[in-house]
Amino acid sequence: MMAALFWSSVGLVAYVYLGYPVAIWALAAIRNRSVRKHNWVPNVSIVIAAYNEEQHIGATIENKLSLDYPREKLEIIVVSDESTDQTDRIVRRYAEAERGTITLLRQVPRCGKTSALNMAMRHVRGEIVVFSDANSIYGRDALRALVRNFRDPSVGYVTGKMVYVTRDGSIAGDGCSAFMKYENFLRFHETRVNSVVGVDGGIDAVRASLYSEMRPDQLPDFVLPLSVVKHGFRVVYEPEALLKEEALADLKDEYRMRVRVALRAFWALYDMRGLFNPLRYGIFSWQLLSHKALRYLTFVPLVIAVVANAMLLREPNSLLYKLTFLGQALLYGLAVSAKTLEQRRVGNAVSAFAHYFALVNVASGHAFWKFLRGEKKSIWKPRTG
Repeated sequence: MMAALFWSSVGLVAYVYLGYPVAIWALAAIRNRSVRKHNWVPNVSIVIAAYNEEQHIGATIENKLSLDYPREKLEIIVVSDESTDQTDRIVRRYAEAERGTITLLRQVPRCGKTSALNMAMRHVRGEIVVFSDANSIYGRDALRALVRNFRDPSVGYVTGKMVYVTRDGSIAGDGCSAFMKYENFLRFHETRVNSVVGVDGGIDAVRASLYSEMRPDQLPDFVLPLSVVKHGFRVVYEPEALLKEEALADLKDEYRMRVRVALRAFWALYDMRGLFNPLRYGIFSWQLLSHKALRYLTFVPLVIAVVANAMLLREPNSLLYKLTFLGQALLYGLAVSAKTLEQRRVGNAVSAFAHYFALVNVASGHAFWKFLRGEKKSIWKPRTG
């Protein structure tokens, strides 16, 4: 009984992190639904929600103005979420210099990013709406790369490629970068199969006609693309639309961010639970279950595997279980000591990955406890989670 519990837990973790990627890769080789991309220059609205972003908002606006896209077909809407620093003043300065292109809206009282997006959508003029974070720096041709996907009438939502950059190669940055490479691999093949399940809120685009207002506590990077799928449109990945964003270097900030995102993801999965019906949504239901639901719940089989393995050490002929227990101890030992190893300049990619793997799963467990208690979160401090 205990052996079955141990191996089923190990098998589930292996399926989530290895089995599903292999399955989606194999399925993409058989079922290749390529997106019919064509050059297109529609009116585009870039929406930026900002709270106390005086250090980044100027560079972000200049980045958007420098993109390879006709200025007369571009508008930038910045929603200041009751900022208390110089964010509003900086945006107004750009708005005065670029009349008709940049608009500042102020949300009072502070209600969070989702409410800010809802406010902005009541003012957009563009046929396509692009969502950018206040610190997101796009590649010069990112807009053209995003919008060309919408020439395919089956496409309703497009997400670009996020590349995390770090100044010092810290653990949070290294782990985060490896995680994004893994996610981008999945998104590339999910697009070929059907639709992607997860997106990056810093470089996403949607048909304005498909936007549905969301509750302040809902995660727009998750709920909106799922809503687009419910309306019968595809959500696709565009690897040539590049976004560079600095990773959180402080592990406490990274942990808080992961708890916040996981908590809102649990609520999103609950709100959109109808998508788990394979009779209606087919392959996408399996994708959503494998890529998101099981991923966020992986902390459960991880805990079971440790406990079951410890109990199996008392079995006769337990050499195999001693080895598996040693392997788990090594993994979590590296995770705990990764920061110390980094400070002593002996850390490496393996210890950084172990730390990040443990961090995201502990954060998911913490978020699930909050979810069970009915907690919701809609407001947070930028770059501190």
